[in-house]
Amino acid sequence: MCGIVGYVGHRDVVPFLIDGLQRLEYRGYDSAGIVVVGDQLETVKAEGKLGNLKEKLNGHSAAGSFGLGHTRWATHGPPSERNAHPMIDSTGKVALIHNGIIENFLPLKHKLTEKGFTFSSDTDTEVVANLIADHLGSGEDLIAALQATCVELDGMYAFAAVSTASGQREIAMGRQGPPLLIGVGQDEMFLASDPAALLSYTQDVIFLENGDTALLRTDGYKIWDGDGNEVERKVQRLHWDPVQIEKGGYKHFMLKEIHEQPQALQDTLAGRVDFESGKVILDAIDLDEATLRKIERIHLLACGTSWHSALVGKFMIEALARIPVAVDYGSEYRYRDPIVDNRVLAVGISQSGETADTLAAMEAARERGGHLLAVCNVVGSQATRISDGVIYTHAGPEIGVASTKAFTTQLEALYLLALYLCQVRGIELDPSRLSELAHLPQAVAEALETEAQVKAIAKRYHRAQDFLYLGRSINYPIALEGALKLKEISYIHAEGYPAGEMKHGPIALIDEDLPTVAIATGDKVAEKVQSNMQQVKARDGRVIAVTDRDPGEMSEFADEIIRVPRLSAILQPVVNVIPLQLLAYYIGVRLGCDVDQPRNLAKSVTVE
Repeated sequence: MCGIVGYVGHRDVVPFLIDGLQRLEYRGYDSAGIVVVGDQLETVKAEGKLGNLKEKLNGHSAAGSFGLGHTRWATHGPPSERNAHPMIDSTGKVALIHNGIIENFLPLKHKLTEKGFTFSSDTDTEVVANLIADHLGSGEDLIAALQATCVELDGMYAFAAVSTASGQREIAMGRQGPPLLIGVGQDEMFLASDPAALLSYTQDVIFLENGDTALLRTDGYKIWDGDGNEVERKVQRLHWDPVQIEKGGYKHFMLKEIHEQPQALQDTLAGRVDFESGKVILDAIDLDEATLRKIERIHLLACGTSWHSALVGKFMIEALARIPVAVDYGSEYRYRDPIVDNRVLAVGISQSGETADTLAAMEAARERGGHLLAVCNVVGSQATRISDGVIYTHAGPEIGVASTKAFTTQLEALYLLALYLCQVRGIELDPSRLSELAHLPQAVAEALETEAQVKAIAKRYHRAQDFLYLGRSINYPIALEGALKLKEISYIHAEGYPAGEMKHGPIALIDEDLPTVAIATGDKVAEKVQSNMQQVKARDGRVIAVTDRDPGEMSEFADEIIRVPRLSAILQPVVNVIPLQLLAYYIGVRLGCDVDQPRNLAKSVTVE
């Protein structure tokens, strides 16, 4: 996740910017930069770690009392100094730092090019900088220009801008999705993407809400909502110990990690799609395209939650790349004497990269002549070392034992693999496949808005002794995952089933004491799931529906209706799982369970 810091006040800004960025290093990044505002915009940027930026600052004349700092995780364009932030518009008057993905940057870029603006980077951020400059050129002040720019943007963003145009010492900022907050000081103002960057300077912070824009000056701040109305937001005083800082203000790591999923998905996508050329870039796969074209079968190897992501991956790869896929538990694979040769690609999926059963399965595939690939969250882990390539899920540290953000980023990584296999095999894809990927973090952010509703549902159903989860097609693995989460976190017995199997056994369990969670999304199968829901209701069962349909369509079939954003069927599981994670969390909390460290479970199972 990109790190954002900014300051306007009386102190030397450069030491603050560097210190703030150092406190955000844990997020991961591939370049860093600062801008200090004087008569001109002075920028210093460097590829790689902050140490490289510090070296460039030695002996540099950059000095002043307001400016911005940024650590970048590449999304559009590869890691490089020219793609590092801050981005300067082509008139040289606006500097911008940005976290997020602007989905409609290409048409905006074309429009600005026709107006005479030029571009020196591959980023969507430079488009926003030029757009602000365009509005400034129309006579608007900085905050008005930023607000007008926000109206034109589709996607997720948190950004801050400074300008030499007005002669004012001010910073404009806006948020739609990723976190952004104001720090309130005495005759000085701060901004950051995370409170950890500010706690040495102020404990009084304001968390911006989605759609908010703000203007900071030495003597104070102003905030506007998404409708342009000036508003007051609560100033919160943070009294955080180091553990609270790590939790980011959330009560539990699990809840924090559920809410980090839009950012984790954005970071996993970062640098892997060239939206202008429509190409997927998986440059950590050390198998040449000729070898990949010869692959005839894929074996997905995993355990637990990762096995559920593998099941979803099977649907993705077979539907898009048309390669047969087998999904195996790592603990069973080598005991069935699998048929493997050099036409098999075995993909080990593991958050830690150290899961003993998955590693043993990968070794078994390699010994039989198969090619190895890892989908993993931990750089340098055993799974990545034994493989011919790796797709890292840049989810960041996952402290909660029950996997949440690691799961959804695995789904995204497997989708990228499916698209990449299409690419190397010459299968033409609809361009909307990539544009929907860019929209995925925003869709998950919208799914998280069901939290208050899910919390209320948890209060009504937390005393149930059993749950049944149903899903069809690509969503039946999500039913399995939802049931697993509830078992792990609350110790309530839960079963996940393909909905079509309900009549083949589980229907005998249904009565007024058994809640059924039904995933009813997608054009092809939602009506089938509705039929299952009717069968549950006919037996006095209670139905909790997760759907992308109008709730009115579901009201006669369901007691509770949780509406999620609608995506293509192949990416719909990523948003469908969000309310199921929240349901498990809030039921566990209401029952007084240790949701971060459930009994008898370990984060990484490193023995058989």
